[in-house]
Amino acid sequence: MATRHEIKQDAVTRVRERRAAKRARKAELAAMPTDERKAAKAADRQAAREAKQAAKEQRAQARADMTRAEKREDSRRARIERKVAHRPRRAVGWGVTTVAVVAIGVLVAPFAMSFGRLMTIQYDDATPAGDAARAHAAQVSESISDEGIVLLENEKNVLPLAEDTLNVFSFASFNLRLGGGGSGGSNQSRAVTLYDALESQGIIANPDLKATMEEAGAEASSGGANGLLQIAGSLLGGDEEREPAPDYLTDDVMAQAAQFSGTALVVVGNDGVEGSDMTPDELRLTAHQRELLDVVTGTFDDVVVVVNSGNQMELGFLEEYPQIKGALWIGTPGPRGAVSLAKVLTGDVNPSGRLTDTYAYDVTSAPGVENVGDFAYANADRAFLDYEESIYVGYRYYETRWADDEAGYAEAVQYPFGHGLSYTSFDRVGSEPQVRDGEISVDVEVTNTGDVAGKDVVQVYFSAPYTPGGIEKSAIELAGYAKTSLLEPGQSETVTVTFDERDMASWDTDGHGAYLLEAGTYGISVRTDVHAPVAEFSHRVAEDVVYDADADTGHELTNRFGDAEGDLTYLSRDDWDGTYPQAPEAGTVASDELLERMDPQIEAAEGDVPTYGADNGLELADLAGLEYDDPQWDAFLDQLTLDEQVDLFAKGAYRTHAVERLGIPAVDLLDGPAGLNSLFSPLDGAAYPTQIVVASTWNDDLARALGESVGDEANAYGVEGWYAPGMNLHRTALGGRDFEYYSEDPLLSGKMSAAMVSGAESRGVLTFMKHFALNEQEVNARSGVNVFASEQALRELYLEPFQITVKEAGPTGAMSSFINIGGVWAGGNEPLLQDVLRGEWGFQGVVSTDAVLGKWMDPGLAARYGNDLMLAMLPGTDKATREAVDEDPVGVGNGLRDRVHAVLFAVLQTNLFD
Repeated sequence: MATRHEIKQDAVTRVRERRAAKRARKAELAAMPTDERKAAKAADRQAAREAKQAAKEQRAQARADMTRAEKREDSRRARIERKVAHRPRRAVGWGVTTVAVVAIGVLVAPFAMSFGRLMTIQYDDATPAGDAARAHAAQVSESISDEGIVLLENEKNVLPLAEDTLNVFSFASFNLRLGGGGSGGSNQSRAVTLYDALESQGIIANPDLKATMEEAGAEASSGGANGLLQIAGSLLGGDEEREPAPDYLTDDVMAQAAQFSGTALVVVGNDGVEGSDMTPDELRLTAHQRELLDVVTGTFDDVVVVVNSGNQMELGFLEEYPQIKGALWIGTPGPRGAVSLAKVLTGDVNPSGRLTDTYAYDVTSAPGVENVGDFAYANADRAFLDYEESIYVGYRYYETRWADDEAGYAEAVQYPFGHGLSYTSFDRVGSEPQVRDGEISVDVEVTNTGDVAGKDVVQVYFSAPYTPGGIEKSAIELAGYAKTSLLEPGQSETVTVTFDERDMASWDTDGHGAYLLEAGTYGISVRTDVHAPVAEFSHRVAEDVVYDADADTGHELTNRFGDAEGDLTYLSRDDWDGTYPQAPEAGTVASDELLERMDPQIEAAEGDVPTYGADNGLELADLAGLEYDDPQWDAFLDQLTLDEQVDLFAKGAYRTHAVERLGIPAVDLLDGPAGLNSLFSPLDGAAYPTQIVVASTWNDDLARALGESVGDEANAYGVEGWYAPGMNLHRTALGGRDFEYYSEDPLLSGKMSAAMVSGAESRGVLTFMKHFALNEQEVNARSGVNVFASEQALRELYLEPFQITVKEAGPTGAMSSFINIGGVWAGGNEPLLQDVLRGEWGFQGVVSTDAVLGKWMDPGLAARYGNDLMLAMLPGTDKATREAVDEDPVGVGNGLRDRVHAVLFAVLQTNLFD
């Protein structure tokens, strides 16, 4: 078998010969008289069409006699040759993007200087280390998409395909949604198309059907716009038709397709982008998509649907067409996603992914949907959002609401959280839970009882006793999970799932202001998904246990978010109908107390002004290896001038400020969770599946491998920090960045995040877990929306992924959100940043804001209350910081010194000081 290099060199030679012949022919044509030149061009076009058809027939005839391995080798050669031939066109992409970004810069002339600083940042990605990192990233990416695909349906074993021919329908098949848009987007220039992927795996997609769709207007995109343009586009709006009317599928076309293959594949989906949310209609089939399915199912009895979406779509249509026998969810699977899909179709990969969300027949049936959208105060220039559903998000709602009504549940839920099928079957035997020193462990023996190798996901849940009118509790919660290795037929493996007994406690807001493990009988169950138990056990707690101190830091636990509770009625399982959320009425008025929180007036502090500009002969490297509270830090910080501290704090966007005289280097920080992503300059970075697909693997090791891979790549480019991972929850199916977040469940989100962060931090890369906190909606987020939520929901759901990550991975960075929690901005929120993050959890790292876009993101509040870097792309933050120091030289001055301390301590943890 020829090496890739040999194939590429052969391809280069042939492409060069063709181009030389084209140039020579062009010169001949130029020398002809006009009439003769037109006739010659027409003849050339006809000859090219005939040659193309002859080559296609010749290749098809040759492939008919090939083995599958020979077909793959042939496809490999053809794919490499296409890439070589198209290389000049792909190289244009960044040029177009750069022109567009420059155009934006012209439109925002007042900010051109600030943007100009960012656009001068360059990265050297054309190095052997960069090439090696990208090559390894492609392997990691494919491993994740292999295991992240979820087999939803497989009636009569329609999958894997029984033959190597396939009819592929839908315009969406030409342009799979491989990632989301905005800062969470990624470079898809090396992405493999679905048709190339099928060919590479020996599947022949009907060429005549493909040509028909191309003639009707289907075409592949160039890989997506720059993230900054995607955000701008989302804010400007737009309504793109996902699928045109299938008028091009005439009777003759369908007759040819039926003769070509007995199986049809249809792709449906959508993608999200930072800056906007989904509407329910966008998560449903369009009229044209239904027309397409009507046509396809009218001809074929074996139809496979590929769901290509990072948000939960309404999939009830899968049950409306008996001809749809197979369905695969691929999410937004990254540049190798199509290859993974093709491998699943052939059976080379046995799907082992599991859903990370509940798929309801009606996306609006989630109670949180009642409070999604644009709600504004009548007396204040700010929007608000009420999380009246409390803890009843995702399966916590559906499993609790319908706990005693199986018929009601079946009517509401199509696919439960954790659902996923396999090409093989497994037998699972759970052992009685063991309890030692407050830790509960469950052993589960998994045996492959089918005919092909496969991986299984073991899910363990607990159910806490509930007293009507008492603390709200979900009927069931995920306690832990484990994924087996690849089990051959007949092979067994025992996996162990462990969790702490205190993990079953609930936050008792009204009683103890702490976690309470109530006395009673707790159910512990092994399940294939949240709704399908295979083994059930009971665990008795003899008496109430109050946890009023953090288990690791010993820090006091108490209610800290009373302001966030608001004057709301929260959903209760004791009275579903009477407490069900209601969308707020127009004309809602903010109280005087809330208005004061939104615009706090803080008196200047008394005490000593910090020391500035001392000459102590220290450079930053002298502090490497010292603890955060080592006295030497005071001597070093005394040397900084006020202007230097302001610059270190206020100029924190993407490249921090350097102070050469003290040996303080600039640090480069880049988006995003699906691969390093520069909004302002070209970067040929690798791309990965989005985080929802990472979580769908239920494989912590793969999440860790992604973090390690990004860390290696960051080192190759000279990037020290990574604005990732995104850890907000899928509160509803409508979140515009749901693709960028892991799950509706905080434990799964936290475990995946901790693994990803551990991987990147092991390479000396600062990771900024984000968006801390309550950034589950895009609409109004950038205008400083007030979010109200119960302390119990905050503790048990929205803060939990961050807590798990801090405790298990020790991240050196965090990003505060745009959100005003109960009216108080997250980046200037002392209970959030100081009391919980640094106090209760013991975080020692740097906190950055999200992009500074409004007055509510006050640098004076950030300096006082724990936010260390201002991600300010626009001018003015440095000036506002100096004004804040002038107004309060003691309070803001000492706060600013603390912020710089945190920044510099984090800088010392990077590879710059290895």
